[in-house]
Amino acid sequence: MPDILTNPKARRDYHILETYEAGIVLKGTEVKSLRAGKGQISDAFARVENGEVLLYNAHIDEYSYGNLQNHEPKAPRRLLLHKAEIRKLFGQAAVKGHALVPLSFYWKNGKVKVALGLGKGKVQYDKREDIKKRDADRELKRATMHRFKGK
Repeated sequence: MPDILTNPKARRDYHILETYEAGIVLKGTEVKSLRAGKGQISDAFARVENGEVLLYNAHIDEYSYGNLQNHEPKAPRRLLLHKAEIRKLFGQAAVKGHALVPLSFYWKNGKVKVALGLGKGKVQYDKREDIKKRDADRELKRATMHRFKGK
């Protein structure tokens, strides 16, 4: 499943505890704009309000060939989840330090789906640990490739 949009900040700023697949309510011009790859979700977040999950700050560019019915780029969008999942998310997101962040938008059976992650905020030293681990993995991979290439 190729991603339409990804959130590069999500895994950098949060420890993702659980992921959920949610549908999203979109207008036709929003879908066309997403097909063209015009949008970003790096500052987006979700909130449970009145028994619904709403996605905020997801920017989907206006469709260039749209007319008066063109959509608002930063409008809140409703996410479609089962009631039991919404109740579970409401309890978990209410814990201090937890947030609902979209990880990616992708196509599934012709519909746009959102990978929604329940994340716990990282502190600065956690981010540094991730960078050190990534650099160490890169060095190890480079050393093994260099060794095999020499033979």
